Amino acid sequence: QVQLVESGGGLVQPGGSLRLSCAASGSSLSIYTMGWYRQAPGKQRELVATITSGGSTNYADSVLGRFTISGDNAKNTVALQMNSLKPEDTAIYYCNTVLGWFSWGRGTQVTVSS
Repeated sequence: QVQLVESGGGLVQPGGSLRLSCAASGSSLSIYTMGWYRQAPGKQRELVATITSGGSTNYADSVLGRFTISGDNAKNTVALQMNSLKPEDTAIYYCNTVLGWFSWGRGTQVTVSS
C-alpha cells in the first residue's frame, strides 16, 4: 500500500516562502500525474498544482506565479515551492494523484500570519 508523507510546513509571515515535500513508499510517483492539494478550515479540499509524468505543470489561478511544483524521481518525492505567501494560503497541504488514488497522508500545516 502506498504511503504519502508531507513535510515542510510551518508558520511564515506574509511575503515569505516555504518548500513542501511529499515522500512516497510503495510506488514510484513518477508514473502518475501528481498534485498538491490544500484544505483551509471550513472549506473543501482544493487542487492547487499538478505535475505530469512528463514534467508538465499546471496551477490554480490563486497560486499561479507564486507556487512551483517539481518532481525528483531519484528521491521519489514531489515538492511545492511556495513564494510570496499570503494569509489566504493558510491551510493543510496534501499530495496525492490527481484522482486521489492513494490513501491521504496527514498533510502539513502552513500558516501565513504576521
